[in-house]
Amino acid sequence: MKVDLIGGRFDAVLFDMDGVLTDTARIHQASWKKMFDAFLKRRAKAIGEPFRAFETEDYELDVDGRPRYDGVRDFLGSRGIKLPEGTPEDPPDRETVCGLGNRKNEMVTEVIKAVGVETFPGSVALVRYVRDHGLRTAVVSASANCAAVLEEAKIADLFEARVDGIVLDERHLRGKPEPDSFLEAARLLGVEPARTVVFEDAISGVRAGHAGAFGLVVGVSRKNDEDALAQSGADVVVHDLAELIP
Repeated sequence: MKVDLIGGRFDAVLFDMDGVLTDTARIHQASWKKMFDAFLKRRAKAIGEPFRAFETEDYELDVDGRPRYDGVRDFLGSRGIKLPEGTPEDPPDRETVCGLGNRKNEMVTEVIKAVGVETFPGSVALVRYVRDHGLRTAVVSASANCAAVLEEAKIADLFEARVDGIVLDERHLRGKPEPDSFLEAARLLGVEPARTVVFEDAISGVRAGHAGAFGLVVGVSRKNDEDALAQSGADVVVHDLAELIP
């Protein structure tokens, strides 16, 4: 499918951050695995059941692209595990939904502080390309650390609006795969969803773009998951955003 982003059909482009703009999705996935595996080992030992690790499929189906506590809740539910909800103020060693989520966030923050943030050059080039041709731009991420990551990556100035985990919580919006976050970004930019492009690497994010009836949903395959992204609602799938620059 030939894609012309600047031919007059679109007014704005919405970008997911982790995995689309920044090479931080792998940090999130590794941190989720480390946190969940430690929890699952403790639980298996306590109740005398075999340990079953957190796998890539668990990450892609239950966690990737979702708000932090939703990811904890959805994964535990997939294993038939129910924990107290807790509160966002729970310490990271408390075995509640919020406590586990806070532990994962602590791990991500530690890694980013240690190694920094890398961007995908093709993605930054595409953002500059669409901006140079008059399209509006926004970041839509489930991460509560979105602003800090964009600043660390030195690309915060490329986006007019940001809808992240903090905004979702403040405005009581549902996270991906619901379309609320993308619809809010379109509202902030003053554009119609039908004239807006969504870029996503997560299945939940692609589903959100599709559910919001956006003009074009582009799946970004960083994990050789082209078929899964297409089946989830991506209109086109690319491996690098530079493919869309003429």
